[in-house]
Amino acid sequence: MFDISVFNHLSDKKILVIGDVMLDRYWQGDSQRISPEAPVPVVKISTHEDKVGGAANVARNIAHLDGKVTLMGIVGEDENATLMEAMLSQENIESALLRQSEQPTITKLRVISRHQQVVRLDFEEHFANQHAKALKERFSQCIQDFDFVVFSDYNKGTLAEVNEMIRIARQHNKPVLVDPKTDDLSKYSGATVITPNLKEFVHAGGETESEDSITESARMIMSRCKIDSILLTRSEQGMSMITRDEKTDMPAQVLEVADVTGAGDTVIATLAIMLAAGCPVAEAAKIANLAAGIVVAKLGAATVSPEELYHVANKALFASKQSHYQTPIEDVLQHIRFARLSGEKIVFTNGCFDILHAGHVHYLEQAKALGDRLVVGLNSDASVSRLKGATRPVNSFENRATVLTGLASVDWVVPFGEQLNDQYDDTPYYLIEKVLPDVLVKGGDYTIDSIIGADLVQENGGQVAVIEFLDGCSTTRIIEKIQDNSH
Repeated sequence: MFDISVFNHLSDKKILVIGDVMLDRYWQGDSQRISPEAPVPVVKISTHEDKVGGAANVARNIAHLDGKVTLMGIVGEDENATLMEAMLSQENIESALLRQSEQPTITKLRVISRHQQVVRLDFEEHFANQHAKALKERFSQCIQDFDFVVFSDYNKGTLAEVNEMIRIARQHNKPVLVDPKTDDLSKYSGATVITPNLKEFVHAGGETESEDSITESARMIMSRCKIDSILLTRSEQGMSMITRDEKTDMPAQVLEVADVTGAGDTVIATLAIMLAAGCPVAEAAKIANLAAGIVVAKLGAATVSPEELYHVANKALFASKQSHYQTPIEDVLQHIRFARLSGEKIVFTNGCFDILHAGHVHYLEQAKALGDRLVVGLNSDASVSRLKGATRPVNSFENRATVLTGLASVDWVVPFGEQLNDQYDDTPYYLIEKVLPDVLVKGGDYTIDSIIGADLVQENGGQVAVIEFLDGCSTTRIIEKIQDNSH
């Protein structure tokens, strides 16, 4: 039985990601005419966005799952490398990039107009062997500092010495995961797990006429190339984890695909962090498959949060909950920052939510609809008692938080109502100050100027909204009815 408590150990191990790093640039604007100079559209650029790509996106996925991750790769001695290092710092990724002046930082510039890509400009040259060897030397000097190694190969020359690096990692008893980009999988000899897609598998000699032929040919490749296991990603057919002893098939987890960009990065990142947290390889593959289902339903090179993954894992793998994943407040604030970096709008509301009823559910669903992620500030038990009386709360904070995070509308639950500066503060003001939501929501007949924290949110450029409560729903009335029926 899979142990859901692995979600409490996502940051226990240090993971090294090494491979081809890239800077993805997106320039967007309107196009209303054809150039008089050539038969091409004229795009008037209005917005631009930069993202880390390639191996850096694998590291980003690990960081967003609370992993401790370091990124190694080759970049140029240029402005794009400086920009990338700044972005890695924002994403909580430790940078160990090797700078060199002979080739530029790999950069892909996409010009987009009216949701269509007009052109892509690639700035790249295959990295020289001398730089790949220098990276190998840096790798050999620091490998003992890490618990897991992930190689992300885009065939740009960074991993020209990958076979020797895998040998060094295994000498130090470090598990090695590889996302391959070559027909010759013997290049990755010694790997613990490789994650080819179906096309790469076939080019490497895999057969796909039947499930038996997939299994048999995969094991032949594993034996020939000295690879322990293969996680075969099969697009709409899901994934298959093949070891020397068994094959575990996992169906695709999403019905509507929005964007498959970066899905392979999410798979190997999730597999790595789940293995590092102590999950058996077959179960780690199941969680990676669930993560892929989440990420392909989003636009762009998206990532998965621990809360999202916990929710679908708990639902998919268990008939009943055996434990509950509670995220520390500092981790929540980090996840909120990551969500913002991905362009998501943060909504905040608060309350006691002592006995969850239909009115609460309706209210929280309306709040969530105002943005992408909903943060619920929840009064501590002592705070509820001060506000509602000595007989309250009926349910403890732990139980109230568990019920709330079980709702699809709720992303994070964070406590407030602790003692501050020798006084008890039963308002969420200091919590709102930390979160600084894009939308602050309150239920009832409040005026905006009377809502706690409205000034903070508006000064930060955010919105404040009031949602009416559902008539006839009240925790107090429920308690009174229970008391009346008990007499």
